[in-house]
Amino acid sequence: MKTWTDPLDARLTGTKGLNVKIVRMAGFFGVAAPILRFAVIFLAIWASPWFSWTGNALSDLGVEGFGSVIFNSGLPMTGALLMMFSLGLFEVTRGCWAGRLGSALFLASALLLCAIGVFPETAGRIHYYVSVAFFVSLPLSMFALGAFMVRHNMRGLGILSFAAGAAAAGVWTLGWSAVAIPEALSALAAGVWSAALGLWMTRKEG
Repeated sequence: MKTWTDPLDARLTGTKGLNVKIVRMAGFFGVAAPILRFAVIFLAIWASPWFSWTGNALSDLGVEGFGSVIFNSGLPMTGALLMMFSLGLFEVTRGCWAGRLGSALFLASALLLCAIGVFPETAGRIHYYVSVAFFVSLPLSMFALGAFMVRHNMRGLGILSFAAGAAAAGVWTLGWSAVAIPEALSALAAGVWSAALGLWMTRKEG
């Protein structure tokens, strides 16, 4: 089995023998997840002609009709891809508590994304709790992983992580008539980040 033994990467993580197969495979999931997420959102919107960006939440798509089938099934599928991506994050961040924390928070956000689909608005108050927890844990994971990257001289990815985390959190501080737009912008920031990091991971050699 090939292992990731590049001297620079081994020094950055403080360990040797990272499994390059896991890292590279996880990277593909990081790229695929945002593509699937936005495909699900736009397909659900297409199937829900009543939807308004300025009058609804994205979760409203999961209430009724064929759009709800697309939305509520698509979120757990996206969350599953992100869970696979998190395996690569855990592998890359071995030996660093900040990286481990960020990876754990990202895994939690992936599980919470699944829960949003499993517990749609019709499920009651639990939907609100898992939605808020998702949009809180996601930027926190990027901040923690950004700290790991900056600490280990991966400055480009570190800056991207901080910028994406700030964007994902900052959009909620603006005044919106409904939450669909900040939800989409937060997801977009996270999607750009996971795709960029995923591409970096797919290019690792071992």
